Amino acid sequence: MIMLLCILGACTREAPSPVEPVLLDGIWTGTGEGRSGTILVKLTVLGHRITDIVVVSQSESVFAQDAINEMISRALEKQALLGDVDAVSGATLTSNGMIAAINMAIRAALGQSDSGKVVYQDGSCDIVVIGAGGAGLTAAVSAASAGDLRIIVLEKQGLLGGNTNYSTGGINAAGTQAQQDLGIQDSPELFYEDTMEGGKQKNIPALVRSLVDHAAATVSWLSSLGADLTDVGLMGGSSVKRTHRPKGGTAIGPHLMKVLKEASSRPGIEIRTSNKVIGLLGNAGGVTGVKVENADGSVYRLQAKAVVIATGGFGANLEMVTSYQPSLSGFASLNHPGATGDAFSWLADVGGSTIQMEYIQIHPTAEAENHILITEAVRGNGAILVNSAGKRFVNEMDTRDVVSAAILEQEKGEAYLVFDQSVRSSLSSIETYANQHLMKEDKDLAGLAARIGIPSAALSETMARYAAFQKSGTDEDFGRSSTQMTSPLQTPPFYAIRVKPAIHHTMGGIRVDADMHVLRSDDTPVPGLFAAGEVTGGVHGANRLGGNGVADIVVNGKIAGQNAAEYAK
Repeated sequence: MIMLLCILGACTREAPSPVEPVLLDGIWTGTGEGRSGTILVKLTVLGHRITDIVVVSQSESVFAQDAINEMISRALEKQALLGDVDAVSGATLTSNGMIAAINMAIRAALGQSDSGKVVYQDGSCDIVVIGAGGAGLTAAVSAASAGDLRIIVLEKQGLLGGNTNYSTGGINAAGTQAQQDLGIQDSPELFYEDTMEGGKQKNIPALVRSLVDHAAATVSWLSSLGADLTDVGLMGGSSVKRTHRPKGGTAIGPHLMKVLKEASSRPGIEIRTSNKVIGLLGNAGGVTGVKVENADGSVYRLQAKAVVIATGGFGANLEMVTSYQPSLSGFASLNHPGATGDAFSWLADVGGSTIQMEYIQIHPTAEAENHILITEAVRGNGAILVNSAGKRFVNEMDTRDVVSAAILEQEKGEAYLVFDQSVRSSLSSIETYANQHLMKEDKDLAGLAARIGIPSAALSETMARYAAFQKSGTDEDFGRSSTQMTSPLQTPPFYAIRVKPAIHHTMGGIRVDADMHVLRSDDTPVPGLFAAGEVTGGVHGANRLGGNGVADIVVNGKIAGQNAAEYAK
């Protein structure tokens, strides 16, 4: 009888409830499009709960900070995907961009990322671009302008941008319309001399000449795509203001990525994320495509008439960094996780070569605790550096290697970047640091000194002495030029950020010529293979000037795309 009742359904068990998705511990990233550019967030999960959300890069206005903070608060409270919540009044686009970025990171933490769901099979196209950062997307857009080509961009990560997402400073160029409008006298020749001097004369002259001669036209081209490059600032090692960035000094990287993503949304360009290139097809006679790993681990081959390598440097591969520069052991890295130098292992099979791999740059001003880059533009707009005794110790606008070495000589190898409200008001990118809680603030210098633990009298004396130098136009202590002393730093409130050098840029890389052909060790080109951006070596020499990195990726990315298209046709 009991058995009969069970058969009839009286003993039927309820279907098990679906298992609720659990947030996986780790650090997850996501991007979204705000009003002014790409917003990149980093989300931390501990104990299956979201414990922190940090905006790593963005170029929204000061007035949008409330929207950014509000979306972070909502996500921390909800501990789940954000739905169609009401946007913060007056900042709808920023709010939506934050929602998209946070939700992408949460989906990744839940294992629900859309990236890599498509499993690709063997195929062919005209041009493969490896890497969807600034250089890769510039190359793709440039190649597409030739028309009637199928271009596939392969990105190993689940999001676009690479190190370009983190870039803050700007694009160096000489003789631009923006400089003329601002009354700035500059020339490609002066740009060339500054770059060679900054690189310790180790730069490949032909690569520098090409960079400086094409930079102004590339700025115009980007402007035609919708980029705002009307603000021109000063970076260390430059004789004049030539670093082009959006109005108000907002971060160049997020803005540039927004422009390039929009320009890449056109017929002829396909972007595949979570598709990792694991090798090149071909031999010493030329490159005929790439071997690619899908997100599920399966492998396919993509035949192509031309290949552009734009995978970036190897600054996040600390083992590789220290193999070339053992002195950098123990240094933090400012690079995104994908900057691991994959491309260098592919070269042997096709005869490609590398150059100057030992030239690795440390940036002097990384926030000491969280290792977040503090752009050189803060110093360019007036900030100074003081040590734990409250004293200046270097010309803050010297080249990065000189400033980094000077900081490392101070107690604990650290310093404080000190500035006032006039500097903060002049540079919108500083608001990102405020949003990340990286700055100490006080209404007067005595209070600021107490907050950062340095002698009040010494800091006050240092600031007064600097103000006098600024007024006279002569820095009697360290030779900072009058052009570089843009503010007396007398406007309260006052701010400080604790900084120390960190691994920033790998100047060495694949050997290329001025047309971005990949070269063999005998300087002959590998047929069908091009490269651009930080993955290449020779243009920066032993030290890269601030603003030349983004110039490199867009100028040479554009050249690589043009020449790959010509070769493919």
